[in-house]
Amino acid sequence: GVPLNRHPVADRARAANVPIIGDIELFALARPSLPPHRVVGITGTNGKSTTTALIHHILREAGVPTIMGGNIGLPILSQPPLSPNDAGTGVYVLELSSYQIDLTFSLDCDVAVLLNITPDHLDRYASFRAYADAKVRLFDMQDFDRVRNGTARQIFVGDDDEAREVGERSSPSETTVWAHWLDSNDEAQLSRQSEWPALQGPHNAQNAIAAISVAESLEIDLQFVNRALRTYPGLPHRMERVAETNGILFVNDSKATNAASAAPALAAYPPASEGRPRIHWIAGGLAKEDGLGECAAHLGNVARAYLIGDAAPMLAHHLAGQVPVEQSGTLDAAIRDAMAHARSGDVILLSPAAASFDQFRDFEARGDTFRAIVAKITAAGGQSA
Repeated sequence: GVPLNRHPVADRARAANVPIIGDIELFALARPSLPPHRVVGITGTNGKSTTTALIHHILREAGVPTIMGGNIGLPILSQPPLSPNDAGTGVYVLELSSYQIDLTFSLDCDVAVLLNITPDHLDRYASFRAYADAKVRLFDMQDFDRVRNGTARQIFVGDDDEAREVGERSSPSETTVWAHWLDSNDEAQLSRQSEWPALQGPHNAQNAIAAISVAESLEIDLQFVNRALRTYPGLPHRMERVAETNGILFVNDSKATNAASAAPALAAYPPASEGRPRIHWIAGGLAKEDGLGECAAHLGNVARAYLIGDAAPMLAHHLAGQVPVEQSGTLDAAIRDAMAHARSGDVILLSPAAASFDQFRDFEARGDTFRAIVAKITAAGGQSA
């Protein structure tokens, strides 16, 4: 996480002509000494963790030896290598941040995936284009002869112009997979999404199509892919289905610490068939921005908002006249208030659009608290008292 653009140690290393590398480069350098294997690398601004975990889950369902690492869970160097008995079939699935790619120079992925590029980490880069170029390096490191002959793949997903431009200037080739969701079986694919409980919402449609494309590139049988999409449990604190009682679904999206990351959760639960909004939105904490940002486009899905923490007055101001608001103050009060209004078919959604540090140690502690309160409600048969 050392910022290469402003940290003194990085400047001194460059001045001394000392290479600056990270753990993924050490893994890349070790690959010739490992049993034969393949590597899938996933990068992008949003959705990396879900897509990485989903690909890993698909491989496990198919009986393919696999290890997941990088910017998710245990670092790859903290894990034992795939067994020699898995020679030729084992797959390392790596989530790769721009920070890690900056410090990597020889990782030749068998399948490289770009999900999307939107402005982020601009304190570390001279411009948005410089940030995008950091992502492109994942593809620049691939052996283009292998890309051209089809033994390596490049997968580009998403509607954003920057991601599409990256794909077009990276390695135009008939072997490049343009995995745009709406270009892949269109309505048939979208209709299947209802069968994947942990993969709801348009952002998870994008994550799923990326994982499906990777599985196709690795020649995984479709029956295992379909089963894995149905059984994927999701990641903690990321649109995590915590419980359902009296027809009310509780969803923990505590990881949504800004408006851009909360918006997909609001988009994932459209109004009921009669047009009634279903989301009881618990939002607030330590604000990172003034306003609703991308959440504003999805307020039609919100039945009522329950605001907590320092951001509550600011959010109440911006929500005024758009959805009913209750300033609950604390998370436990917000859950009780939501239970008083929710009915069968509704969703009580913790997607704060703010950091947690005003009331919690971190977003995990906030999500764990949500889980614990919901567990008590469920044990009491849905009574919030």
